Amino acid sequence: MKTIRCHQINDDISTISLDEVDIAPPGAGEVQIRVMACSVNFPDVLMIQGKYQFAPPLPFAPGGEFAGEIVAVGPDVDQFKVGDRAVAGARYGGFSELVNAEVQAVKPVPPGISFEKAAAYQTAYLTAYVALTIRGSLKAGETLLVHGATGGVGLAAVDLGKHLGATVIATGGTDEKLAVVKARGADHVINYTLPDDSLGGFREKVKELTDGLGADVVFDPVGGSVFDESMRCINWNGRILTIGFTSGVWPKAAVNHILIKQISVIGVRAGEIGRRDPELGERTRRELYQLLENGDIDPHICAAFPLEKAVDAMKMLTDRKVVGKVVVTANGYTPS
Repeated sequence: MKTIRCHQINDDISTISLDEVDIAPPGAGEVQIRVMACSVNFPDVLMIQGKYQFAPPLPFAPGGEFAGEIVAVGPDVDQFKVGDRAVAGARYGGFSELVNAEVQAVKPVPPGISFEKAAAYQTAYLTAYVALTIRGSLKAGETLLVHGATGGVGLAAVDLGKHLGATVIATGGTDEKLAVVKARGADHVINYTLPDDSLGGFREKVKELTDGLGADVVFDPVGGSVFDESMRCINWNGRILTIGFTSGVWPKAAVNHILIKQISVIGVRAGEIGRRDPELGERTRRELYQLLENGDIDPHICAAFPLEKAVDAMKMLTDRKVVGKVVVTANGYTPS
């Protein structure tokens, strides 16, 4: 089979290579999946660069969520059969034509769902789902402010926020990207890089859109001044969900604002919740899968690259040109 592999840790992701290797038959508790689509995520890049908290043994193929067809099953596997459409998660290995996946990490691809959408929903939507439902307790009728709304996690938050009945205000850096977010359901979009705005200059616009009250829930994967300005356009008893710091700056919360408006600043680590509380983690994954199966969520795929151009797919992500998700395809699969 063909696979993209990293042979040495390097900041330059273009040093990975397209290799041809043999793959063993699936062992006990495994199925072998012919990969059609694999989602591209920042951890794929960080692992190559040696900057991620988990370091796979060298050489390794990036790719942690993928979908395709089962072509072989292990000797003790009876819940899947050859020919089944399947989506699976792993720490790495998905940038390959074939993957042996542990059966507990495999689910059927729901009818009517494409391989690329199945491959793209797990990581981004799990973060958004845990943030909005478990940590943020978002309610129908509330106003949700989503920063970084053009990225994979941000667009998932927009999608889920609308499903949960919220009015969604989305911020981003270009009109072109925000047009996609608007078309995907956001009620209002704000470009915070326009000449008459400073970074974080969304504050007054959010107040205007909420009759001066501010947002009830803020979804913030950006941090820095975006967090600071969010503290000034949040409603009484509001919740700021801290997802990450793509700005590269860790903000310092103004405790006087937290006190005066009775704000909650809430950290979100979706994966850690599942590790510390496996039952809750399994329940959230099950509920999220049900949303996909019912058509209540709809991952947006902006681009697809064949396996041999996986570097281009990752560079599109690192260059912040992705709206929603980008995938790598294999075995001649062409997204619909």
